[in-house]
Amino acid sequence: MSDAAERSRTREFFAARAAGWDARFPDDGPRYAEAIAELGLGAGQFVLDAGCGTGRALPLLRAAVGPDGTVLGVDLTPEMIDRARAHRAHAALLVADCTRLPLPDAAVDLVFGAGLISHLPGPGTGLRELARVTRPGGRLALYHPVGRAALAARHGRRITADDLRAEPNLRPLLAACGWQLTGYTDTDDRYLAVAVRAEAREVRAEHGL
Repeated sequence: MSDAAERSRTREFFAARAAGWDARFPDDGPRYAEAIAELGLGAGQFVLDAGCGTGRALPLLRAAVGPDGTVLGVDLTPEMIDRARAHRAHAALLVADCTRLPLPDAAVDLVFGAGLISHLPGPGTGLRELARVTRPGGRLALYHPVGRAALAARHGRRITADDLRAEPNLRPLLAACGWQLTGYTDTDDRYLAVAVRAEAREVRAEHGL
């Protein structure tokens, strides 16, 4: 499937579910709060919520960076952004493709991506774009309120060896896109992979350039 077709399918999938999305997962709030608290965001930082959906993380991210910080929620699906407008006091909102962000280089301190990586076309293109907009030493947090096994069971599936979110698959993919994986948790009640934006020279050294 082409990247354009994959984007269209993702948009259609979430557009049809936007109105009832929060009601489907009413108990996720405390898990989001716990994960974001552990990221240790500082006052005044710039956080990008990539694939923000209905904006469940936005109030938590705003509280973490304070009134002097910047929180930007980006999603490919207009219907999801419409639902997120209830949180507009907490963040700027933008309908945009995470593979082509209207942001300058090295602007972001943290990219928060809940359920994001499975929906990035490529997905290397998206991870490289997220690296572009993140400052060296900034971080990427790939999150889900349940782990891989629990999520697969929810959908009546089993985990397969080619699961992109598995640590042996994720680590080299991130490295090739300018990230260094520094933390990895995959339990029934959490998936959280944290990576640091590498300096350009570190990326070249990693690949023998």
